[in-house]
Amino acid sequence: MNRFLSNVFLAFVWALAGGQISLTSLTVGFVLGYLVLWVAQPVMPETRYFRRLPAAIRFAGYFLWQLLLSNLRVAYDVVTPHLYMKPGIVAVPLDAKTDQEITLLANLITLTPGTLSLDVSEDRRVLYVHAMFVDDADSVRDSIKNGFERRLLELMR
Repeated sequence: MNRFLSNVFLAFVWALAGGQISLTSLTVGFVLGYLVLWVAQPVMPETRYFRRLPAAIRFAGYFLWQLLLSNLRVAYDVVTPHLYMKPGIVAVPLDAKTDQEITLLANLITLTPGTLSLDVSEDRRVLYVHAMFVDDADSVRDSIKNGFERRLLELMR
């Protein structure tokens, strides 16, 4: 059985054993189930689950932080009388190869306020991104490559 499903099953067992199915009891059960599965690694077939779950948590935290920062930056630009935006289109070379990786990266960029994925080149090696704050195209490109793309590929591969 898939380790994630085993972990969810153990979380439900914990919640049912406590007599109350709530978000708190399911969370505690999930953490305890993760620890039980981690301890049982030597007797079970090898899996990437114990690398992927922490990577997914780090990725979600990074995305939420970037979402907060970009919301604050756009809101500040909207409420102040002086416009600080310098819009531009940046070509971002891609390390992502599959359609799934490229689509997820483009969607994450689009979900972040102030940026919008426009197009992917014919050879699928360049993603064109419109950004509201392009003081330096290299810094925007670097923040996407070393931010979203690197973390997404770490999670997907």
